[in-house]
Amino acid sequence: MSAMITDAVFQQTFRAMQQKPGVILFTALQWIPQRSSLKRLFTSHPADYPVGGEKTVEISPGWLGTVIEDKKPFLAPDLEALREVFSDSQLIQQLGCGAVINVPVLDQQHNVVGVLALLDAEGKYTQQSVETAVDVINANLSALVQAFEAHPTESPEAPAKDTV
Repeated sequence: MSAMITDAVFQQTFRAMQQKPGVILFTALQWIPQRSSLKRLFTSHPADYPVGGEKTVEISPGWLGTVIEDKKPFLAPDLEALREVFSDSQLIQQLGCGAVINVPVLDQQHNVVGVLALLDAEGKYTQQSVETAVDVINANLSALVQAFEAHPTESPEAPAKDTV
């Protein structure tokens, strides 16, 4: 699957999420178990959250336990809950967001291959929003899994810059 196709899959999912449950900031994060990190493969806000960026230390144990270990969606409905988990809550707030839903994307072996992050205004997301987001993901699951798996999690040498 080419990068263009994987972007199209993430873009299509982003558009579906904009309809319901609604989203201001959307990112697709690949889970890299070898480093316990999340690598950004797609973002609706590339200037603020560039593709290729990785999050490691900022991931809180509670979040990891829910999304990666328990393979369950995470909901932070307000800024207070968001601040407990995300070190970049200041930037999130500047973008007009104060609530987040993170949904793990699972392959057929039930392994987490990636996480979709949806952020919107504070108070905008409820448990119903989480279920809606999960439904959108399930409707596109095989394409999403392929899109995440198309990106190698480990390269033998350091990642090359500017390879076209």
